[in-house]
Amino acid sequence: MLPSVTTRIIVVSLLLVVTAGATTTEPLAITPGEKFVYRLAWGPFRKAASLEIVADRDPEARDNITRITTHTATRGLIRALYQFDGWGQFFYEPSEGKLLRATAWTETSKKKTNATITLDYDSKVASYVDHLRPQRSLDIEIPEAQAFDFLTSLIQSRNWDIGLGDEREVPVYFDDELYELVISIEKRTRINTPAGKREALLLVPRMPVEPRGMFEDGGEIRVWVSDDDLRIPLRFEVKVPVGTAMAVLTEHVPAIPPLAEHIAQATSSNHE
Repeated sequence: MLPSVTTRIIVVSLLLVVTAGATTTEPLAITPGEKFVYRLAWGPFRKAASLEIVADRDPEARDNITRITTHTATRGLIRALYQFDGWGQFFYEPSEGKLLRATAWTETSKKKTNATITLDYDSKVASYVDHLRPQRSLDIEIPEAQAFDFLTSLIQSRNWDIGLGDEREVPVYFDDELYELVISIEKRTRINTPAGKREALLLVPRMPVEPRGMFEDGGEIRVWVSDDDLRIPLRFEVKVPVGTAMAVLTEHVPAIPPLAEHIAQATSSNHE
């Protein structure tokens, strides 16, 4: 059962594509140099897996494209029982916060997955390609709105004009299906983190109509973000019928300031 739950956490982290639910655009709220590292726990296993999120410039793009790379892997005893690695890469046009394409691939001792979704906002079509099972590839109609992967959408809450008790509607593409979620701001609280107690806002995504996937049979996701301008996701909890898994932020590296980034790029170019 643990491998199944761990896999679900990875899938939620890597493969959800979330639209902001509005036709207006807003800048991407995560910038090159920023890094998040999470420890995933399950029951008595406090170090069941790790999740790392890193933002940088797409080295293969001529334009100013931000690449967000994620890697999730089981650790310790859990890895000995169930070896899992999941990667994701999400490419954004940062000034308007538009997701251009996303690729996610996973690997266990018995199974591999590899899929890409490319979004065309002019035609309102997202092309989903399953590289290992081509028969599952298809085109999906997308709403006229911004799109984010699930974790970036939570960081994107830095730009949301919302407060306690407010809700945000988000259409969600998971693989090749559309889900309608509502993210509500439930309460202000203080939580324990590896860096000490932090003031936090509790965000709860729900599927109010015909719950599917992780939301079936009473499944829940709860997310605590820092109650400040940074809105850093501090902790996630995923409740499924067989128990609750949790991800805790263990490291956050702030974004590179624009001037420092310019100097770093110039230095790198001089050494090439």
